[in-house]
Amino acid sequence: MTALSLRPATIADVPALARLGRDSFVAKFGSLYRAEDLATFLEEAYSEAAIATELADPSRRFQLAERDGALAAYCKLSLTCSFPEYARGQHVVELKQLYTAPGETGGGIGTALMNWAMSVAVADGADEMQLSVYSDNHDAQRFYARYGFNRVADVTFKVGNHIDAEFLFARML
Repeated sequence: MTALSLRPATIADVPALARLGRDSFVAKFGSLYRAEDLATFLEEAYSEAAIATELADPSRRFQLAERDGALAAYCKLSLTCSFPEYARGQHVVELKQLYTAPGETGGGIGTALMNWAMSVAVADGADEMQLSVYSDNHDAQRFYARYGFNRVADVTFKVGNHIDAEFLFARML
């Protein structure tokens, strides 16, 4: 396997980010939803316009992982959190996504991106990190537990008109 390189995302990366977001989500979760719910969600979350808007948001940070110049994974961090009602810290950040291209899991990509997210959070003065994870995504739950994250609440995630059960994980920094 070739070496992995990390770098911040730029506006030129929007098409690749949109494609990887869609491909990764569909590969892992696409079979769970009705076609119309999935299509609505993918347009809202992974259209190039949606990605460009998020990339321009000063409270968002995107880090890319590339192999041989191709996007293999990315991590999206929010310097604010979506679940303040569960916050234990004074400055809580949220890991919004850590997605790998289908076939790219393993090989240290998740570790490299998670280490990046943790270092950015600490550098920003955060004292807690939150993330939500699909209730049946046991592999992701085990991955985050290795970093000291614990389940702190049951939350939901909307895909079109479908509501998923999710778990809110958090850890103090």
